[in-house]
Amino acid sequence: MGLKYIEIYPGQKMGGNFGDALFGYQLSEDDQKKLKAIAASKGITIVSSGVWTAKRDEWEKVFSFAKNMQQEFISAEPARDDWDLVEELAKRYQIKVAVHNHPSASSYWKPEILLESIKGRSELIGSSADVGHYKRMGLDPLECIRKLQGKIISFHFKDIAPVGSEATLEDVVWGTGVLQVEEMLKELKRQHFKGYFTIEYEANWENNLPEIKASIDYFKQIANQISDAK
Repeated sequence: MGLKYIEIYPGQKMGGNFGDALFGYQLSEDDQKKLKAIAASKGITIVSSGVWTAKRDEWEKVFSFAKNMQQEFISAEPARDDWDLVEELAKRYQIKVAVHNHPSASSYWKPEILLESIKGRSELIGSSADVGHYKRMGLDPLECIRKLQGKIISFHFKDIAPVGSEATLEDVVWGTGVLQVEEMLKELKRQHFKGYFTIEYEANWENNLPEIKASIDYFKQIANQISDAK
């Protein structure tokens, strides 16, 4: 794919010589070292992990694990009552917290909820914006990005099929759906965004690498056009 950064999710099967091990803070120190070595040998940086939805007594384990794995940030969805603890751990471990928006009324599903929750807190805390989930909750992703200006650490980026299609709101190749990908990228250029795009493609599970590759090619095409524009 030509990519150099990845985000791994808690519970992801490790495979290979790791046996039945799953990615997460339960990994042995030896397996953590082995994983970092494999990534380094491929020129890959494990820049983040998530989405973490930990219980209060788990958060320190999550941050300690992220620090040991040399991650820049975690994608997470902390309980509202855990923010003082999560902020303290983010500062102590110097790990950013990018808050995800699952499509549920009990989550940070719209920017206003997140912004109110993190108001006045550390600059280490911001958004892991899932543009597809905004649309699935009836929001305009472009407008959500505008509201989050200065607070976006990363994206779970995607394009989705329109309502009424055979695969309603399912992930599709970037630029072929309804999420105005080009307009979102132009807005991020205006904001001088310098974070990460996590490609989350939850469709055609058995062989979605061709679609992911096509999405990468589209991103590069639009990024080049935007860069060249006056």
